[in-house]
Amino acid sequence: MKPFVVDLHLHTVLSPCGELEMGAPEIVSRAVEQGIDLLAVTDHNSCLNYPALAGAAEGQPIRIIPGMEIQSAEDVHVVALFGDYELALLCQGWVWETLPDVPNREDVFGYQVVIDRDNGVVDMVSRLLIQGTDRSVDRVVDRVHEFRGLAILAHVDRPAFSYPAVLGFVPDGLPVDGLELSPRVTTEEVGLWRERYPGRTFLRSSDSHRLEEISKDRCSLMFLEEPTFDEVSLALKGEDGRSVLI
Repeated sequence: MKPFVVDLHLHTVLSPCGELEMGAPEIVSRAVEQGIDLLAVTDHNSCLNYPALAGAAEGQPIRIIPGMEIQSAEDVHVVALFGDYELALLCQGWVWETLPDVPNREDVFGYQVVIDRDNGVVDMVSRLLIQGTDRSVDRVVDRVHEFRGLAILAHVDRPAFSYPAVLGFVPDGLPVDGLELSPRVTTEEVGLWRERYPGRTFLRSSDSHRLEEISKDRCSLMFLEEPTFDEVSLALKGEDGRSVLI
């Protein structure tokens, strides 16, 4: 096994809360500069900028995997990751079936830009992406798994949009693949979270909305054979010698 720096939560210009500097070449360049080996593109309720990041990463020492940050009916954020872009698109379609048809107000929320690998504008998403779909968090987790994806509870230490903040204790029966901690947590706090949820896998992700937030120090270290979705899946399960270190 070899150590790889992994960041499984990052936003692009598709997320209205993401800065316009979060273009494909800029993100890839910054991530490579920071020594990040594997990066997941996880915009709010959409995976449409994965092709741009994957294209910008061609020939670079970094791998990109598709994903999205799904907001449940209870306003819990779930990071969904996939080994295949087509499966990610199918999951997005399922999410959008009950995503309210509320138009985005660019002057209030920001732009929602679909780009190509060179930051050319491909489309502007008109439906507001930073809102909850009419699916429970339990159903979101189950459906992500049905699309052969990984479901991770996002920033469980945060006072908003996290499972503990909204619904309380994460039940043992909720089959999530990991609990994500935000970059601000201390080593002592990580220990307390592990005591609270023994047997759960914890990881740290940057949840970057700005280029300066993309940093090796805001990521997890994973011991893998290679930086791929399948290897990450094994690491989150702690199988075959793969593991996660934060």
